[in-house]
Amino acid sequence: MALPGAAADLVMVEQAGCHWCAQWNEEIGPIYPKTEEAARAPLRRVDLRDLPDDIAFTSPPVFTPTFVLVEDGQELGRIEGYAGDEFFWFVLGKLLDTHDVTAPGAE
Repeated sequence: MALPGAAADLVMVEQAGCHWCAQWNEEIGPIYPKTEEAARAPLRRVDLRDLPDDIAFTSPPVFTPTFVLVEDGQELGRIEGYAGDEFFWFVLGKLLDTHDVTAPGAE
C-alpha cells in the first residue's frame, strides 16, 4: 500500500518524429527539472515502441507524447498529448494534487 505523498515519476512516452514531443521539449523540457512539479514527480522518458516492463499501464499508450504519473510501478493517471504549456501545467498540477504527490521530505 502506497503512503500519501510517496515518490512518483512522470513518465513521458515519446517517439522519434513526434511534432508535439518536439514542441514540449522546446517549451517545457529545459525548465521542467527546475520546477516544484519535477521535485514531486521527476521526469522519465520512454519510447512508445519500447515500453518498460516495470510499469503497469492501465492501457497501452497510443498517442505521443503521453505523460503517465506512476507510483510503485502503477499508473495513477495520464495526460495524452500536448496542447500547450498552460494546459500542461494546469493538468499536471491537478494530477499531482489528486494523487497527493509531494516532493520527498515535504510535509
